[in-house]
Amino acid sequence: MATKVAVVGIGMTENKSRWDLSLPGLYRLAYQRALEDCGLKSEDIDAVAFGHSPEYFEGVNHPEKWCGEAVGALNKPLFRVHTGGTVGGSVAIAAYYLVASGKFEVVLAISGNKLNETSSAQIGLSTVYDPIMGRQFAAGAPSAVAVQASKYYSQYGYNEDHGLMVAVKNRNNALKNPYAQLRIPDYTLEGARNTPMLCHPLRLADMCPTSDAACAMIFAAEHRVEAITDNPAWVLSAVAVNEGINYVDRDWSKPIGLRKAAELAYERAGIKDPRRELDVVEVYDAFSVQELIWYEGLKLCDWGEGGRLMESGATRMEGDIPVNPSGGTLCANSIGASAMFRKAEAALQVMGRAGEHQIPGVRRALGHGWGGGIQFHTIMIFGKDKP
Repeated sequence: MATKVAVVGIGMTENKSRWDLSLPGLYRLAYQRALEDCGLKSEDIDAVAFGHSPEYFEGVNHPEKWCGEAVGALNKPLFRVHTGGTVGGSVAIAAYYLVASGKFEVVLAISGNKLNETSSAQIGLSTVYDPIMGRQFAAGAPSAVAVQASKYYSQYGYNEDHGLMVAVKNRNNALKNPYAQLRIPDYTLEGARNTPMLCHPLRLADMCPTSDAACAMIFAAEHRVEAITDNPAWVLSAVAVNEGINYVDRDWSKPIGLRKAAELAYERAGIKDPRRELDVVEVYDAFSVQELIWYEGLKLCDWGEGGRLMESGATRMEGDIPVNPSGGTLCANSIGASAMFRKAEAALQVMGRAGEHQIPGVRRALGHGWGGGIQFHTIMIFGKDKP
């Protein structure tokens, strides 16, 4: 029988340009904050699961070798994980399974990036979606998501305002999150409409920033949890599902990989009706329209109903299924840490420690991440009660 596992400590850095820290320094800050959060010392950590998205971003090969000592991995098992944009989620899942397997009792998961150390991230991302044509145009992730957005809007009768509504919601939420990068007062739909068009139908308001950040989570086995904290976030399920990129008739507006991941996650967590049984959801919304699509993939509503769910106000902080009270990836995106931030924020909500963006009475929360050619999806569900 698998060991029950809980998150006992979380350390996050602020999302912004960090010219004052090297990449190891950035990781070190998140690592130290995670230890301080739960009162552990470096010697209490049995192993490290280390994440970092493409080396291309900072131009450093094998960053785990550069940063290992900074995160307390000297003379300890270190596991490198790399799944593109969803690496933060994959690392958290890896750490969970290292503990659940019984092999280790306390494992650190840590991931991050310094995107401001490269001016060519989109050139690298262009090779993800189409390594031949994409390499020439170098339009990167915005071009791929523009295709996704156009298909979604036209298929279900929506328009660019529906994505901009997400941007307004999340940017106002981010005002309550000190770790968010984009904290813009009095952000309105009219203001979002007036931002430049970058890749039709996506405007600047629809897109995430470029951040430097790292995130750390400490996972502990059941028999160690009580001695560490009286307020853990128990892992109810952890799932990763991938689908192909450009297979024939792929519909980017209908994420079947996410739907499969959600179904597995809900089954393992004993959730029958996610809309009613989840108290808060954190999704990886690198682009505003994606939040609408992820609503549907996560079964918070039927296919094609994401825009109407947004219009209803249900996903606002005061709604019945708040989504991204932290402001989401739309307001803070370091890629390497972004998917872990979603898991960490979900865990903090369960712990009741999310600060000004805390949703009252949270007992179950979901954190999501996506990456690659919009085909990697990770989900973790956390609960107040031990499973």
